Amino acid sequence: MTYDAVLQTVLDREPEPAGGVVGTEVDYDADGTPARGYLAVPGDATGPLPAVLVVHDWLGVTDATRMRCDMLARIGYVAFAADVYGADLRPSDAEASQAAGRFYGDRELWRGRLAAALQRLQAEPAADTERLAAIGYCFGGSSALELARIGADLRAVVSFHGGLPTGAEGEAARIRAKLLVLTGAADPVVPDEAVKAFEDEMRTAPDLDWQVVTYSGAMHAFTVPTADAPDHGAAYDERADRRSWTAMKDFFAEALG
Repeated sequence: MTYDAVLQTVLDREPEPAGGVVGTEVDYDADGTPARGYLAVPGDATGPLPAVLVVHDWLGVTDATRMRCDMLARIGYVAFAADVYGADLRPSDAEASQAAGRFYGDRELWRGRLAAALQRLQAEPAADTERLAAIGYCFGGSSALELARIGADLRAVVSFHGGLPTGAEGEAARIRAKLLVLTGAADPVVPDEAVKAFEDEMRTAPDLDWQVVTYSGAMHAFTVPTADAPDHGAAYDERADRRSWTAMKDFFAEALG
């Protein structure tokens, strides 16, 4: 797939393998709602591979989401972009807050859409269902953590500058995945109090494997190359983007093998 120059520059940090990457749009049923995700698979895949569910930010499935799927496929993973909103909703910047807010306000709906996307990934022949992970960006980071809270069969979950709303009392004990939360020290959307509340929630499950990494100077959306609204606390940070991607790769190497 061809991306604009800004996204292509980020994608090309991972060399394209000899077999390339095969990317396709995928229509599926998301808990009763038609959805359209995106699947990226290494072109020379010969057997089941560790698989990653990628959850979009509040704009829905965009080229930024597809690019991250391709980036994961370049390093050997099957990657599937979940469509939480449904195929008929691709909000504008002005509409995105309302679109995401619907799910923050209805966790049952939110979790149902996420579980359906994971089931679609599990049905993919190239995916190793014993080695599954989920990642997400902004709204998607919160989403990946919601999926973990329902006890989804995941080995690893990574949140990139995601919101950190806590779950219901006792839900942390249901988490089966190892967790990696990557957040910005200058992110007004996820202030220190939110990080502390999340950490306190995780401490209620003593056996849970979790970690929080905070990047100095990084604002909200620090991995989004087109983010440029520092007056609103959102801006791309190349250093934090690179470091967080490396942290994810190291985490997956340990958790997924």
